[in-house]
Amino acid sequence: MKTVVGVVFRPAGKVYYFDPGEMELEKLDYVIVETSRGVEYGMVVMPPSQVEEDEVVEPLKPVLREATLKDKEKYEENKRLEKEAFAICLDKIEAHGLPMKLVDVEYTFDHNKIIFYFTADGRVDFRELVKDLARVFKTRIELRQIGVRDEAKMIGGLGPCGMPTCCTRFLREFKPISIKMAKKQELSLNPAKISGLCGRLMCCLRYEADCYKKMKKEMPDYGEEVELAIGSGEVVDRNLIKKTVKVSINEKETVEVDLDHIEGYQNRKHEKKQDDSEKKKNDS
Repeated sequence: MKTVVGVVFRPAGKVYYFDPGEMELEKLDYVIVETSRGVEYGMVVMPPSQVEEDEVVEPLKPVLREATLKDKEKYEENKRLEKEAFAICLDKIEAHGLPMKLVDVEYTFDHNKIIFYFTADGRVDFRELVKDLARVFKTRIELRQIGVRDEAKMIGGLGPCGMPTCCTRFLREFKPISIKMAKKQELSLNPAKISGLCGRLMCCLRYEADCYKKMKKEMPDYGEEVELAIGSGEVVDRNLIKKTVKVSINEKETVEVDLDHIEGYQNRKHEKKQDDSEKKKNDS
């Protein structure tokens, strides 16, 4: 086991582990750390904790010190400079006529490097652009091409649900998403309804999949005969979120009812809990 502290450099960014040494750090503290690209300013999201050695990428870099007020002022100044660098780079891209879209600019804390993030449909020859930028900023320049999901994470916005995008709030890493997840959740396969701002399948399709799987186990299947107080009928539709089903009593009458109004539903829930308990015992 190793003692590490988790630090991020962007909101909802990837968590990197560092050696806290003898420092007593708490969540939301700001620190100065040594990284592979130089000295950086970051926020603690995981206080000193024990993790398995195979989770740590060696060599483990140290936390140099807790951030001071002067460090914070420098960080804020870097943010102001990034906006200026963004405008300058846009002009240079236009002057060179390059088929690329600038997304974001990042100064390293020690001004050792400026990173320009961009998207493009294919490969872009930006060698002359790099030379131009190096002449302007007098430091190392890196142009990094990113995907549309990374672009959405950096820019942010409101998702189809009306909430800020998940990737800008809490998703630290992107994981594969398939259309099969939408099918299992009984969602419309209209691309406009299951795609996020980035144009790709919505991230929530993945992390909500287990919840839908659990709910479907508790609900009757399509075509299943169920008993209601007004008689028996066949399930013709169901709403997993509302936990309701539409039951066809006869060819002319269809009713929507809560699961609690279906005879045997409580037994179904009890049986599922027993199955889950048995599965946990077998896994352990």
